[in-house]
Amino acid sequence: MERRVVLVRAVNVGGTAKLPMARWRELAASLGASDVVTYIASGNMVCTVSGEAQAFDRALEQAVQEHCGFFRDVISRSHDEVSAALGGHPFEVVDPAFSYVCFLGEEPAPEAVATARELPTGEDRWDVIGREMHLRYARGAGRPQMSDAAVGRALGVSGTARNLRTVRRLVELSAPTRA
Repeated sequence: MERRVVLVRAVNVGGTAKLPMARWRELAASLGASDVVTYIASGNMVCTVSGEAQAFDRALEQAVQEHCGFFRDVISRSHDEVSAALGGHPFEVVDPAFSYVCFLGEEPAPEAVATARELPTGEDRWDVIGREMHLRYARGAGRPQMSDAAVGRALGVSGTARNLRTVRRLVELSAPTRA
């Protein structure tokens, strides 16, 4: 049994892909997850999963599609992986709301990273470390100078981003309990 941070991509934004967090928790519990908690309405969940994490993620994707009528990627990490991503953020954090970790479905190929590096970014910055893409927006994600969608397409892997405030809270929520 492993405590996991489970993220669903692109729900509850812009009036599409409505996924109430109560429903998100129910779907996870129906697949055997326990100690299920969510954080804000953007698809952040922490739960204890028995069995293989990738199999749980794929089953959760299927459950969302079957019960909500749309497909969304589900990406999960262990507490240690999320904590390492937070600690390994390579950019100066001027405002945690302007700095993000994008948790990728898999590590992008080096050639894809090289292609993405050719795209203009202005004062915005990004870097890939393993299965995470770190971003820092000079003026915030709402006013990007780079096209993060173009960077994502060039990388060729799906991902879901959370700002450092959210990542920090998910680290706290997923921390092992002490007896």
